[in-house]
Amino acid sequence: MIKIGLTGSIGMGKTTTAGIFVKHGCALWDADKTVHKLYSKGGIAVKAVSKLFPTSVENGSISRNKLKLLLKEKPEKLKELEKIVHPLIQADRQDFQNQNIADIAVFDIPLLFETGLDKEMDKTVCVFTSAKNQIERLKKRTDNSDNYYKELISKQMPSEEKCKLSDFTIETTSHEMVEEKVMEILNMLRV
Repeated sequence: MIKIGLTGSIGMGKTTTAGIFVKHGCALWDADKTVHKLYSKGGIAVKAVSKLFPTSVENGSISRNKLKLLLKEKPEKLKELEKIVHPLIQADRQDFQNQNIADIAVFDIPLLFETGLDKEMDKTVCVFTSAKNQIERLKKRTDNSDNYYKELISKQMPSEEKCKLSDFTIETTSHEMVEEKVMEILNMLRV
């Protein structure tokens, strides 16, 4: 199995690009969806996280919004939270790898380089678009101010830096461009 690490800053088009890889026969593991699963009602992280942040629980699941606010108040607890969640994410990723028979698997990991997971991948792909497109996409998701999005973006590794570290880059301006580039990458890898 060839492992592709797919990354890019928020609003850059990772989800769309991941979908195109899947359309062309790749298996997909998504870090964000895994965290949602772990935090959802009955998820295996709920009990441990609720001990660390009791007020983060809402209807039997961890509220990511409440958790963000609590971490803003007590940033020193982030390391404790990571000690709980990171091993669970890693176990889920390993289960995915063990159960998969696809020739190529794509790992959608927003913090690929920041966490050092790029070293576990055979190839890395970074998606990017203009700052204007990025903000417009984020505004379509939720209605917040430009300053809110700029602060969110500023907390991530700059897109240019992620692109420089990647084996391949994909500009996500149009669906056609993305599909063309995905096919080009897969054709190179499936030789």
